[in-house]
Amino acid sequence: RIFTQSGTSILMDSSLEKSSLVHFLKIQQRLLNARVRVPQVFESSLELGFVLLEDFGSTHLLDILDEENQKLYYKKAIDEIVQIQQADATGLLVYDREFLIFEMDLSIEWYLKKHLGVVLDSKAKVELQSLFGLIADDVLLQPQGVFVHRDFHSRNIMLDANGKLGVIDFQDARSGAITYDLVSLLKDCYYEIGLEAREELVLYFRDKKGLDADDKTILRWFDMMGLQRHIKILGIFTRLCYRDKKRQYLQDIPLTLRYIKEVALKYPALKALDKLLMVN
Repeated sequence: RIFTQSGTSILMDSSLEKSSLVHFLKIQQRLLNARVRVPQVFESSLELGFVLLEDFGSTHLLDILDEENQKLYYKKAIDEIVQIQQADATGLLVYDREFLIFEMDLSIEWYLKKHLGVVLDSKAKVELQSLFGLIADDVLLQPQGVFVHRDFHSRNIMLDANGKLGVIDFQDARSGAITYDLVSLLKDCYYEIGLEAREELVLYFRDKKGLDADDKTILRWFDMMGLQRHIKILGIFTRLCYRDKKRQYLQDIPLTLRYIKEVALKYPALKALDKLLMVN
């Protein structure tokens, strides 16, 4: 953070990965064009690998959420997702079947094998990967091709002094399913809201988008997208722990497992996930 007489700004140092800066600036501009509130760029040097950005402050949405205000702020955040989905997704990497399954496979290597010490036999591995395929196929049944932030949750949404939301950490955007960012928000691995409130907000998103989907359909889209994301997160969080020495992520695994169990038990074809991923 840079302090001056006129205020503060954020200096982003990409000097060791200068090529990533070009991508960051392109994604930032796409979101700005869609009227998404992302940090303005004051100055940039591609040669040196530095960017001077607008400072949204230090208050994350997570810091202020509680049972009384969560519905208000989540609706504001959903409105922001609707804007994000107006951004140009042309040329972005696509959340295709191969990538959806690749992400879920991380759970086998890092969560089951590395964290739990479980090596699946060939039969169990085939069964689990078959379920991954079913989940991926189901995800692809919902509308695709929208701009996906990929990490739109309460730690990546800032709240400024005027109570306005700002979006950060968008550089890994892809083109994908219409409920992806909604799942990131409403099935946040760092903050849990009740099932009734969550489903009400899913329907709010549906209505805000004007989607032609009944309640059962939109909730299934949401459930399957969430299942894919949380199976992936089991692998991501344990990889962050063991490879990157960030052990704090292990504390968020129990909620992630609860999300998986909730959906696996809701749909009979997925019931075996409960056992294969050692959810209990």
